[in-house]
Amino acid sequence: MTLIVDGHADIAFNMLNYGRDYTRSAEETRRLEVGSRTVVENGDSLLGWPDYQRGNVAIIFSTLFASPIRFKSSEFETQVYKNFDEAHKLYREQLMTYHRMTDSIPDKFRLIASNADLNLILDDWSDTSKDSHPVGMVVLMEGAEGVRTPAELEEWYELGVRLIGPAWVGTRYCGGWREPGPLTKEGRQLLGAMSEYKFTLDLSHMDQEAAIEALDIYDGPIVGTHGNCLALMPNANTNRHFSDRIIEGIIGRDGVVGVVPFNTYLKVGWDFKKNSKREEVPLSVVADHIDHICQLAGDALHAGVGSDFDGGFGLQHVPPEIDTVADLQNLVSLLHARGYTETDTANILGGNWIARLKRDLPK
Repeated sequence: MTLIVDGHADIAFNMLNYGRDYTRSAEETRRLEVGSRTVVENGDSLLGWPDYQRGNVAIIFSTLFASPIRFKSSEFETQVYKNFDEAHKLYREQLMTYHRMTDSIPDKFRLIASNADLNLILDDWSDTSKDSHPVGMVVLMEGAEGVRTPAELEEWYELGVRLIGPAWVGTRYCGGWREPGPLTKEGRQLLGAMSEYKFTLDLSHMDQEAAIEALDIYDGPIVGTHGNCLALMPNANTNRHFSDRIIEGIIGRDGVVGVVPFNTYLKVGWDFKKNSKREEVPLSVVADHIDHICQLAGDALHAGVGSDFDGGFGLQHVPPEIDTVADLQNLVSLLHARGYTETDTANILGGNWIARLKRDLPK
C-alpha cells in the first residue's frame, strides 16, 4: 500500500477548540459527537490514529491555526485573537500541545524537525513486521500573526516550526483569503528573516498579488500545502485557488502543490448549506486537479495531497469515496486509470512531500 503524506491537518485547533482526541478512530469520534455543536460547526471527523494506520498515512503537516476575531465562526470558538499578543499566545499553546502529545504518546505521534527525525519515522514504517507505527508531525504555521516580530522566528524554529504561511485571511504581512492585497513592508521583512532559518514558505491562502511577489523575492523553499486549481474552477469568485501562474511558480521552485478533497473547492456552487450532495463531486475530480498540476509540470513530481481534513469541514463535505483519511488510498486506482505508473502514484501520495522534507529539513 502506498505511503501517504498529508500536507495539511488542523490537529491542535480541533483538540483545543472541540476537545477531539486523535488517538481515537474517526468512527469513535463521530459516535461520541452525535448531536453536538462540533458536528454542526465542523462536520463529522475524518481523522484518527487508527485511520492513519489503516491508510498508511505516515506523516502529516500539523498546523498552528487561529483566526482573527472578525472571522469568529461561533460564540463557542476559543481559538480566536484580538491582537498579535493573543495570536502569539494561542499559537504557542497549540505548539506546546503537539510537544505534550508527542512526548506522552511517542508510539502514536512524533514531531519531525530534522532529517534524523524523518528517517526514524520512515524506517519505522518500512518495518513490515510491525502492526502499527508512529505518525510523524511536521509543524506548519498557518497565518503568521503569531509571529509578533521577525526576531521571534528563532524561537519558533527552535521549537520545531518548519513551514510558515503568512496569510489565512489578510494579515499585517499580506493579503489573504477574502481580503486581497500585496505583501506589506512587514511581510517583506518577515520573508527576509524566514530565509535566514530556511523556513519553507507556504503560499496557501496568500492573495495572488502577494504570492507572485513572494515567488520573486523569497530565496528559500516554497510550496502550496493545500490549494486547488483555479483553471478547473471557472467563475468561482474566490481568491482561494491557485492560478496556473502560481502553480507554475511553485513548480519552477521545485515545490509541491497539495490538492484539497473538499467539495466546495472542487465544484463551483457546491454548498452543503444549500443541500448539495456528496455524490455530485466524485473523487475523480480530485484526480483532475492532481492531473492538471502534473500536466503543467510535465511530470508527476510536483503534485501532492493536502487534505485540510477537520479544517472547518468533515465527512459531509468530501467526495463519497472518502469515509476517513485512509480512503485517500482510493486515488491510486483513479490515477492508474489515467496512465500514471506505480512510481508516479507513490510520488503523488507521499514521495514528493518526502523528497522536499529530505531536501529542506536540517540534518
